[in-house]
Amino acid sequence: MSEGIEKPTIIYIYDAICGWCYGFSPVMKTIYEKYKDKFDFQVLSGGMILGDRVAPIAQMRDVIKNSYKRVEETAGVKFGDKFINEAVEEGTMIMSSEKPSIALSVFKTYFPQKAVLFASDLQFALNYDGLDLNDDNTYKSIIKKYKIPEGEFISKLNDEEFRQLAYYDVALSRQLQVTGYPAAFIKTPDMEFFMIAKGYANLETMELRIQNVIKEAGLIL
Repeated sequence: MSEGIEKPTIIYIYDAICGWCYGFSPVMKTIYEKYKDKFDFQVLSGGMILGDRVAPIAQMRDVIKNSYKRVEETAGVKFGDKFINEAVEEGTMIMSSEKPSIALSVFKTYFPQKAVLFASDLQFALNYDGLDLNDDNTYKSIIKKYKIPEGEFISKLNDEEFRQLAYYDVALSRQLQVTGYPAAFIKTPDMEFFMIAKGYANLETMELRIQNVIKEAGLIL
């Protein structure tokens, strides 16, 4: 990328509660590591479970049990026993996209370019470690490796300003007409948008789609 030339952006729309997003997470991390010098990366929370959709995980037990093996087989990820055999079976954990969406908005004030990594951390915390994403203590363990001040992060996590930022991200994802997760776009410096993921896609497919957009849009990387 030549100095002074604006980078294109890969926009990743995900939800921390979404099982297929967990499956897609290793793909997005690989794309990020490979292309972070050529593209900017933006992560938006989709807001999959908000408002009257918020409910105990017991109400989603059958859906999760019917789908998680398919995600594992397709994406090569592993759901943890603490999630499948403890959190899902116990059934009391509240499934809500709000707090992890706020957490992403807070994180982006520190390391916006590493948001893909943080999104993955949130997904792993829920789907492997079985941790509650509504619990502030869950985030204390996640942010340690980023050396973010714990008290400061938790304070922002409970600040209305960051709640509003999270809902702004949700609104942006809906402006992009995203109705399912994961999804990804390339936004060119000329404000053209190219969808490169609508649902799960493997790494090979993502690479092909990115290269096709680079050619079609005439991007200079």
